[in-house]
Formats: sequence, C-alpha cells, structure tokens
Amino acid sequence: MNYTKLKGLLLIALMAVSGLAGCLASEEEDETTDATDAADAMDAEDGGYTYASNVDNHRSLMKDLCDMKTAASSDGGYDFATAKDIYMNGKNAEKSDGSYRTLAGFASADGKNHGYDDYYNASGSVDDHIMAAMDGTGDFAGVSDTVRYQGIAKLTVNMGMVAYTIHELNSAIAKADAGNVDNDSGAPHNWDEGWAFFHGPDEDWSCSPAYVMKKRAADFGTETDGVSNALTASQNAMIDGLAALQAEDSAGYTAAADTVVKNLVITYSQAVLKYTSKMDSNDSAAKYQVEGYAFWKAIEAYSAAYTNACIHTDGNVTYVGDSDASACDATNETFDGHYGADKINEILNLQDATQLGTSYDVTAHLEHVWAHYGITSDDIGSYS
Repeated sequence: MNYTKLKGLLLIALMAVSGLAGCLASEEEDETTDATDAADAMDAEDGGYTYASNVDNHRSLMKDLCDMKTAASSDGGYDFATAKDIYMNGKNAEKSDGSYRTLAGFASADGKNHGYDDYYNASGSVDDHIMAAMDGTGDFAGVSDTVRYQGIAKLTVNMGMVAYTIHELNSAIAKADAGNVDNDSGAPHNWDEGWAFFHGPDEDWSCSPAYVMKKRAADFGTETDGVSNALTASQNAMIDGLAALQAEDSAGYTAAADTVVKNLVITYSQAVLKYTSKMDSNDSAAKYQVEGYAFWKAIEAYSAAYTNACIHTDGNVTYVGDSDASACDATNETFDGHYGADKINEILNLQDATQLGTSYDVTAHLEHVWAHYGITSDDIGSYS
C-alpha cells in the first residue's frame, strides 16, 4: 500500500465550509452560563486529562448514555420508550434553571460544527439516525428488538458523542484563532467539553467512545502494555492541545485536533472491519451488521470523500482516493465518487437481508481513507 501525505485537517475544512465560527462563540457562551453545580462531587480530571474549566454538566451526559443503554437492552426489557425519554428530556445533566441538558439537544441542533449535516445534507442528521433506531423507522423499519437496541446504543455512544467531540474541538479552534483563550469562556472550555464527550467521568467511561478505542485495540492487537495505542495518542493530543490553546500555539492545537480525528478513524475502521467480517454468523449476522452500521456512521462523513474510484468497462475498479474524474481514462473508465463508501453502505443496509450470511473484507474500500490520514497497516493491526 502506498500512502500519501496527510492532506490537512478535514474538520477545519468542514468548519470553513459551514461558515459557523461567528455564531458558535455566542452559542457556547450560553452553554457556559447555565451550567449547574449539581455535579460538584466530580474531581478535576478524567482518564488522565485535567480540565481547565468546569464542564461537570457536560460530563454528566455520559451517565445518560449508560442509563439509556440499560433501559433499551434485553435486561431492561427493550424499554425503548424510557431510552427515548432520557435521550430527549435528559436525566442526569441538570442545569441551574432546573432544566436538563440533553443528548437530543446536541444531536438535533442546527449549525453544529461537526460536518455530518453537510455530508448527509440534513440539519440534525445525527438525531435523524438515532431517532430512526429509537422509533423503528427508516433504516430500522421492521428490524428486531436486538437490532434496534444495538442501533440505539451504538449510534448514541459513537456517532453522537464523536460528533459532539469534533464540534467542540472545532469550536475551540475557532475561538483560539479569534484570540479567545480564556479558560472559562474561551477555547480551553470547549476543548474540555470535547474530552467530556469523548471520555466522560471515569466511573461512566465504559459508555464512551474512549472505551471503544480500548476494546477495538484489544481486538486488533494495537496495544502497548495492554493500553490502546489510539487512546494513548488521543489522550496525549488532548493534553497537549489544551496547553497549546492556552499558549495560543495554532500549529500545536491544530496538530492535536488532527491526531484525535486520525485515531477516531483508526478505531472505527477497526470496528467496521470486525463486524462486517462476522456477518456470516448463522445466529447473529443481523446484530453484527447493525454494529458495523453504527460504527461506520461515526466516520462515514470523514471517509467517503477518499473512496472515489474509476470503473473500467470490464468491471475492474481502480481506487483514486480523493481525485476527481480527471483521474479516469474517459474512453474506457467511468468516474464513481464515494464508490467505496457506497459499497460499505450496501453491505450495511439493514433493509437488505441478502447481505447477511457472508463475511466481508472491506479493507480495499478503506485503504485510501487511511492513506489520507497517514494511517499505516500497523496502526490498524489484524483482527483476531
């Protein structure tokens, strides 16, 4: 595999396209002022990261995730109504005015700075995906309770919290670029919120994207002394990025955000590789398919642009990464944008039972994504 250089920070490009920097500052300042002291028992750090500001209310959303998963699970009697109530109305992140910060509030909000809405061409696209699982509609129409549970659990923890994390990192960068590096109201505060959404309180981190890094690294042998390489890299980047924001070191905090996104792509690529390969199961193919689906949605918006291909008249496919139609021979090749992403979506189509019963290797569809982010085969490892 030939790897190209990292082509810059995708999330910054998405931010520029959205043109949201101006409105984000006031939105985040509003979030800062209404935080409650209800979580005063929390200490100043989680997972080795020490917060520069008070984001206890945001950290409490991780407990909402844990409670939602419990309610929606088989042990909870597949109580999707309770899971939906927690998602929409909140339970643990009470604000000073007695209202609750909610997972749905973030997922459905217009103008969040994570790029998913641009990719899916829909405002509140993260919420659209989660609500389909909650209500058994759209991609989840007619599926089993097991599949709906996996959709609720995996989409909220991964697509939802990853989107929130990226939004906060972008917001921090926008504020720092504008010169606002005050710990309590500026870029460091947003950066802290990013870690709150990515890792959350130590006692609830089993419901976080950070914990997914731990699990996938164990699956693929990408650990050092039993600790996920992706998680270590992300933790160090967040710590270094906070210091860079406080020092107004643009190159430093940009590189830190880049590292976080790179390691999210590593982890969720591993997850897609794992669960698509297990779809030949006699008993659990549909469960594995929806797990692959939910993990893929965490990074599809950050991957699809690098899966373009030229389709030869004989049916052979040549991947061209993020190149356009000029990379194809117009006389005997047809350009297909997002070809690899489309193929993964075909495999993970929850409405297509014919995809079940087959073990898939989606490596070819992801290799140019990895090339873009500077991800090597050693970073991905081998599933066992």
